[in-house]
Amino acid sequence: MDPPENVIILCMDEKSQIQALERTQPILPILPGMTERQAADYVRHGTTTLFTVLDVLSGNVIGEYKATHKAKDYLAFLKKADKQSGKGKTLHIIADNYSTHKTKEVRTYLETKPGRFVMHFIPTHSSWLNLVERWFEEITNKRIQRESRESAGQLEKAIKDFIRTWNTSGRSFKWVKKPEAILAKIQKAKTETVMHNV
Repeated sequence: MDPPENVIILCMDEKSQIQALERTQPILPILPGMTERQAADYVRHGTTTLFTVLDVLSGNVIGEYKATHKAKDYLAFLKKADKQSGKGKTLHIIADNYSTHKTKEVRTYLETKPGRFVMHFIPTHSSWLNLVERWFEEITNKRIQRESRESAGQLEKAIKDFIRTWNTSGRSFKWVKKPEAILAKIQKAKTETVMHNV
């Protein structure tokens, strides 16, 4: 919400097992009084994993496809984000607590770059704190689920096109609630959980 000078805030995560689905019937368009419709039947033509970093200030996204989402894949993408981010700036990375984000290899790499990285791991069950998750919702609703594809390659091209269009749009996400209101809701949820478990 109020970052220090000379830093870049990056929200980072992977969207795994995105399916390239070919619908058995054409997707029916939106009509007056009717939503877009698609058949429940499909043929799956493989999957891809999308590693993504979202620059909070600019809204720009860097994405890369991988066949898996292992620690080595995450580390390779972290290095890519490092290379493509402004030199001489500290990168504040917001990530979830997935085990691949905290491996010995990842920690060793971060230690070789003193002053470059500050890691912020969001609490478990709070994915909404990571704005890249909001971006994943955007691409899922506006691109991934709305088309029929005959290969993982077609899916990856559609995602690449969406990223390119997104980055030229100038769009970014802004928190509309004040931190105090968010923290109050979190505290209320904690209190209700404790009372419920008693």
